[in-house]
Amino acid sequence: MSIMVKNKIKNNKTKFALNGGEAIAYAMKQINPEVVAMYPITPQTPIIETYAKYKADGLVSSEIIRVESEHSALSAVIGAQACGVRAFTATASQGLLYMYEVLGVASGLRLPIVMPIANRAISSPINIHCDHSDSMSASNQGWMQIYCENSQEGYESTIFALKLAEKVKLPIMVCIDGFFTSHTLENINLFSDSKVKKFIGKYKPDYNLLNTNKPISIGPLALPNYYFEVRSGMYDAFNEVEKEFNNCRKEYKKIFNKDFKLLEDYYASKSEIVIVVMSSTAGTTKNVIDKLRKQGKKVGLLKPRLFRPFIYNKYKSILKNAKKIIVLDRAVVPGSLAPLYSEIRQSVYEINNNRPEVYSHIFGIGGRDIFEKDIEELLLKYINNKIPKEKYIGLRK
Repeated sequence: MSIMVKNKIKNNKTKFALNGGEAIAYAMKQINPEVVAMYPITPQTPIIETYAKYKADGLVSSEIIRVESEHSALSAVIGAQACGVRAFTATASQGLLYMYEVLGVASGLRLPIVMPIANRAISSPINIHCDHSDSMSASNQGWMQIYCENSQEGYESTIFALKLAEKVKLPIMVCIDGFFTSHTLENINLFSDSKVKKFIGKYKPDYNLLNTNKPISIGPLALPNYYFEVRSGMYDAFNEVEKEFNNCRKEYKKIFNKDFKLLEDYYASKSEIVIVVMSSTAGTTKNVIDKLRKQGKKVGLLKPRLFRPFIYNKYKSILKNAKKIIVLDRAVVPGSLAPLYSEIRQSVYEINNNRPEVYSHIFGIGGRDIFEKDIEELLLKYINNKIPKEKYIGLRK
């Protein structure tokens, strides 16, 4: 790692072995935000540890703020961003819950903050391993969300997320699976610093709290006669995300010669049975899909990347020919439908002719492994019209 960070990347892409936390930290290094607020929490800590080393080695000029809590971390970033600079922080699990009070402040102020999340289960009981209950619990707080399959996607998504956030003026979470991605070494193709700088450009905020020539008030009291109108601006901004996502995607292709899709159609549009799953489990599922398709089975995978906002028309278009849709969630909403399952059901609701059946399964809560054999067995049951009654996959009897 020490050799890698001192080498200047001269080519468009250079390959290094990094874990997901280091990959995101390297993207942050190339962005070089003016302020980074830090508070450690497993399994997010490799992100801020790596970035702190960049600062110690003189490779970034960021002002590092070592705060006493996650609430303070996001509060510091909100203050910095409101003063007209780029600011980052990162967290996981209970740390994200501790930030909950100020999540709506960031989105309500339309601040394009980028916050990586290393997904981890929430208490109680205490668990430091992966599920999506932390970020899913915050999915309605006005933050965009991107979920990453591997370290490569974590690296690229951090760069893309900054551009998108600044276009639509909304904060965004970049989510990687705790330990499965955050701590696993992979070969990562890194872009050159010059390419990244060209893509993100210079930050030009609409307002600056420190601009004394144009004094403004940040977070004032808004009574019923104004609050609705102020908040509606944030609500409506989500309607612009798809357009700006596509604009960023075009520029991304032009500069990096690589595509960045809001979802991945892995034979899904050509299949009768489609499994829908996000993040690292999508990689495991692809191996199963490849195996079954070689056997002549018409199965496919649909992998969401941009989860908030959820672009329903895209999913409806891909899933219109499916007969059975199997949705795997790594989070549960007690007393309601699982989050990804709920969105997929809504996506296909308006398919009037031959609407597919949509099935929900929960897996991997608290970091429990799901293996290729588990996914294959599940798919074979649906292929053979033996719809399983069990909602949970891998639950101990």
